[in-house]
Amino acid sequence: MAFVHLERRFDPIFRPAFDALLRDPIAALVTAVINAKRPNDGLKIAEEKLMPNEEAYLDSIINSFIAQMRGLWKPGMFERGGNTKTHGIVRAEFIVHDGLAPELRHGIYAEPRTYPAWVRFSGPGPYITPDIDDVGFMSISIKLMGVPGPKLMEEEKFTQDMFGVSTPTFVTPDTEANAQLQINSLKNATIFHFLNLHHPHVLDLIMQGLWTKTQSSPFEAPYFSCVPYLLGEGQAMQYSVWPRSARKTPIPRLPFRPPDDYLRNAMVATLANEDVEFDIRLQLQTEPFLMPIENNGVLWPEKLSPRRSAATLRIPRQTFNSPAQMDFARKLSYNPWHCIAEHRPLGNQSRARRRMYDTLSRFRHEMNGVPLYEPTGDEVFD
Repeated sequence: MAFVHLERRFDPIFRPAFDALLRDPIAALVTAVINAKRPNDGLKIAEEKLMPNEEAYLDSIINSFIAQMRGLWKPGMFERGGNTKTHGIVRAEFIVHDGLAPELRHGIYAEPRTYPAWVRFSGPGPYITPDIDDVGFMSISIKLMGVPGPKLMEEEKFTQDMFGVSTPTFVTPDTEANAQLQINSLKNATIFHFLNLHHPHVLDLIMQGLWTKTQSSPFEAPYFSCVPYLLGEGQAMQYSVWPRSARKTPIPRLPFRPPDDYLRNAMVATLANEDVEFDIRLQLQTEPFLMPIENNGVLWPEKLSPRRSAATLRIPRQTFNSPAQMDFARKLSYNPWHCIAEHRPLGNQSRARRRMYDTLSRFRHEMNGVPLYEPTGDEVFD
């Protein structure tokens, strides 16, 4: 970890050239090796297959998270078990484009309209560290409001939640591996999940390493769903969130130590002067083996299915870093199953998220003594 922290100070010097020349070819090679080792279950488009012992792996994941959260936080101050550090929560608009192709016009994309949203940008967990000391990973959580229709989880009536991380493949391919990862994380020995003689995950580590880096701003990285969702009946997709601007905010003081919350500071400075826009892109599953549902460590190739623009996430100029608004982020519960049936989450890790996110959210709210809360978009902060 000391080597990683040192590398992060110099990463911006060589990373742009590495990304331009080597990242995609290495990713393609590693993906080919992963696929060569995978069995072909003969699944169809959008078809799922239950894993043996899914519930046992899920129980293990939840127990690991709860034990870790109990060890890290005191009642009244509990944070999330993952994607723990809040860089900021901001008001936004989710603007569905007009003129989408018929195969994209399902669910929230069925017609051009605008949804209000709360968008949380966060860093990795389970610890809250200075930004330069994290693993170079960021996440986005989007909560659309005013979404009509019955939801797959009834605790929220009018929301649709979306998630993305700054790596295009998930850190684990399935819940079995995720259970192993969380056991090692509880021991503060995450690296030994990837580098061990019994169940190595070196290829997953390489894929994560290709995209983890010294980040410049939460507004300047793409985010990927990593797991698939329905886009209407019998059609699967992944989505991604791409910054419209190519600007890169200079990281202060490098190669010396930047401010602990320099990523939040970059958000504050940007939104003080201008709006921020992201492009929402959908990638349809067109080949069930090379674009799997049940293995989230496989990069879906754009050669088989390009990412297609479907909406704009617009974050207007605003001030968001008041203590009251930052604390508001801790009240919210995000769950991919806060959704309409047309966007049902797919795959074993998505199936696990339903109970895992719900259990951990209720546990966190109980430990903090605050009720579950569904936002309306009308919230006002001092």
